[in-house]
Amino acid sequence: MERIERWKARARLLKTEVHALWLACRDLRVPRRARLLAAMVAAYALSPIDLIPDFIPVLGYLDDLILLPLGILLVVKMIPADVLADCRARAKEASLQKGTSGAVLGTAMVMVLWVAIVATVYFLAIEAKG
Repeated sequence: MERIERWKARARLLKTEVHALWLACRDLRVPRRARLLAAMVAAYALSPIDLIPDFIPVLGYLDDLILLPLGILLVVKMIPADVLADCRARAKEASLQKGTSGAVLGTAMVMVLWVAIVATVYFLAIEAKG
């Protein structure tokens, strides 16, 4: 039972960290490259579409267990410490308020991003043919 509680605590921490990265990608005090990478990591974390689908045994969860933490680690190193601390505090405060509007907005933005990527690939493929 204790092990389950530890995993739940880690999941909450990961959720708060992804929210902090989402806040950091919109903060102008963060360098442009770090904002772009933070947006990509947060979008991947929030996206219902995985690089390797979860239904594939073992491999399906490796992207979530390896790629996501590595992406978070990389982005955290690129963000100034004071800005990251501020974003983490705001993310923790938001998680205490239990609001869902940020989650809905984040999910909507991720879906718009995926549609834009698919549309771009489609139009590039059509242009390459013609």
